[in-house]
Amino acid sequence: MSAQNTPVPGASTGIAPTLSIRDLTIDIGRPLVKGVSIDLAPGRIHGLAGESGSGKTLTSLAVLGLLPRQARTGGSIRLGDDELVGLGRRALNRIRGKRIAMIFQDPSASLHPQLPVGRQLTDHMRVHLALKGAAARARAVELLQTVQVPNPEEALKRYPHQFSGGQRQRIAIACALACDPDVLLADEPTTALDVTVQAGILRLLRDLATERRLAVLLVTHDLGVMSAIADEVAVMKDGRIVERADRETLFLSPQHEYTRTLLAALPGSKIEEAPEGEAADE
Repeated sequence: MSAQNTPVPGASTGIAPTLSIRDLTIDIGRPLVKGVSIDLAPGRIHGLAGESGSGKTLTSLAVLGLLPRQARTGGSIRLGDDELVGLGRRALNRIRGKRIAMIFQDPSASLHPQLPVGRQLTDHMRVHLALKGAAARARAVELLQTVQVPNPEEALKRYPHQFSGGQRQRIAIACALACDPDVLLADEPTTALDVTVQAGILRLLRDLATERRLAVLLVTHDLGVMSAIADEVAVMKDGRIVERADRETLFLSPQHEYTRTLLAALPGSKIEEAPEGEAADE
């Protein structure tokens, strides 16, 4: 049975999905995403893994309608009762940042270099929550405390370049949380960070998913990152999901040759590549 015909993780947990992707296709002159289905459930982290060019980032960008103008999208992306595929820009703008937020790989690119952190944290609040003045500032301080940025009152006055890479990513996460979204998309959120800093960001994402009941889609090429925090993992290759399973099953008993290849590349891995269809040794 192909991965596309296996039950979508989340459907078997008894938890209604916050976001449901079904048979998603993306064509930009040629097909790049080919029938992807994923469920994101509250309080759970769903990993989407694969090499560069596999279609994983395009899948996450499609959720927010951030694909190139020439892209043609098919299938369904439902946020609760709302269908997002084909939704107009104005309607999408009401969802972006409020109901679905995104964390990008490089916080230096996602944070405006010429605006203080406080301004960037409160912009979404003014638009989506009608919060301003002291109320917005108080919430901004609370968000920085949540993501463990030191001296939050002082941090509001500073600019992104005055923080370390790890602190900038924490600020970017605070911006994403500003309007209490239901869904958080994290695209390679730790790739640009040192290993020790990565661990802190991953612990933060895990805690936020659990405490805030966030449905998280974690996109990364690094299965080591997946092994740390993902509840379920889907592996993409050439625009398709070739394997999906809960974290323990995927890492202990990978079924697809491509998954075994990715796992074999991890430092200290004892997984050996085997012919497709045969389980690797644990």
